[in-house]
Amino acid sequence: MLTITERLLACYSSAIHDVMVAEGLVNFVLPRTIRPLTRFQRVGGPVYTFSGRRDDQASPHDTYLAWTELLGYVPSQHVLVSQPNDDELAFMGELSAEVLQRRGVLGYITDGGCRDVEVIQKSGFPVYCRYYTPTDIIGRWLPEKLGDPIRIGDVYIRTGDYLLADTDGVIVLPAQNIEKLVKKTEVVINSENKVRIAILEGMGAKEAYIKYGKF
Repeated sequence: MLTITERLLACYSSAIHDVMVAEGLVNFVLPRTIRPLTRFQRVGGPVYTFSGRRDDQASPHDTYLAWTELLGYVPSQHVLVSQPNDDELAFMGELSAEVLQRRGVLGYITDGGCRDVEVIQKSGFPVYCRYYTPTDIIGRWLPEKLGDPIRIGDVYIRTGDYLLADTDGVIVLPAQNIEKLVKKTEVVINSENKVRIAILEGMGAKEAYIKYGKF
């Protein structure tokens, strides 16, 4: 039997979006400025959150200690999601991505920047961010509030929620609804596949919509 993460990864964000809208949910799509490092990359699974703050008085030693402690604290088989509260620094780099990937973390999403982009792209570790910059956090920023709720754009995210990110964007699914939302999305995708086949076989768009109730 497939796990909920495997079933989620078999879905796509647009289908999940439509299901969540039909369920009356709002504010679950991360800002469109958060984009994948690599085209066509995907990541999905339960979320682990953290936030941080700018501190230009932080010593390099304190920054290294806090950041490396975070890297060792993230549970495997989770997607790490950060709200750094800063728009100048890089909050992921080559070595950090390597550590997370080797520990079994599924991917990383930040409302901030990334560096060492080409190396991370070659590694295959999924990263989504807003911008690229070589400017490091050392001596400038500290992580805090590991596992606490965060907000990115209009979306509140809690550790234990689920997430699916693909080329279209990033969707956050509340933990308490995950089974129902994935199941309904699977039904939608099955209906869309029938519509697709019908159109490929020559059926008109209107006729396909009337027959399957989906387009």
